[in-house]
Amino acid sequence: MIELRPFDSLGGENHGWLDAKHHFSFANYHDPARVHWGNLRVWNDDTIQPHTGFPPHPHRDMEIITYVRKGAITHEDSLGNKGRTEAGDVQVMSAGTGIRHSEYNREDEVTQIFQIWIIPTSEGDAPQWGAKPFPKGDRAGQFVTLASGYEEDADALPIRTDARVVGATIPAGETVEYPLGANRKAYLVPATGSVEIDGQAVNARDGAAISDLDVLRITAREDSEIVLVDAA
Repeated sequence: MIELRPFDSLGGENHGWLDAKHHFSFANYHDPARVHWGNLRVWNDDTIQPHTGFPPHPHRDMEIITYVRKGAITHEDSLGNKGRTEAGDVQVMSAGTGIRHSEYNREDEVTQIFQIWIIPTSEGDAPQWGAKPFPKGDRAGQFVTLASGYEEDADALPIRTDARVVGATIPAGETVEYPLGANRKAYLVPATGSVEIDGQAVNARDGAAISDLDVLRITAREDSEIVLVDAA
């Protein structure tokens, strides 16, 4: 099953400094049909104006993955971590028992990010943060695991949940496959381009909620960059 969620159907609010679109219920947007997809709880599509951002605020017991689509995001947190994550790269924060963090666009251009929240498999663990570059060339025509709750994904950023975040860049006309499993759920968003899944077109920034498919076959209708969460 594939449920298309077109970009123009998403919730959200434009705050001036932040134009936020929500694939799932978040902040002042609530849709009882779009609260979560398995253990995937949040997928926000944020456009942040230059020299603005999110001031320090707390989280706990949530796995938070940030995929930078354009520009860069600068992170600081109460553990003393500091980092700048550029377009195409990923940062993860396991909020655990509690962490305060800020996320600012210190650049002279707009920054665009996907922020993804996944419910952890356990609560009360120590908080942690990490970031890693994932060159788009390494993802050409294939999926690369960006963040994972599974030990076998040694090259991915670790998250404490039964889920995997993967990305791929697909040249126009090519097809990639992902072995999902009929008992799993997937949520896919093209960062750029347009793809087709089982005859269903999914355009840039649309969401596709997928279930009951053993193997996911994705064909690029044009050069495309996609992000997918494999969720329990």
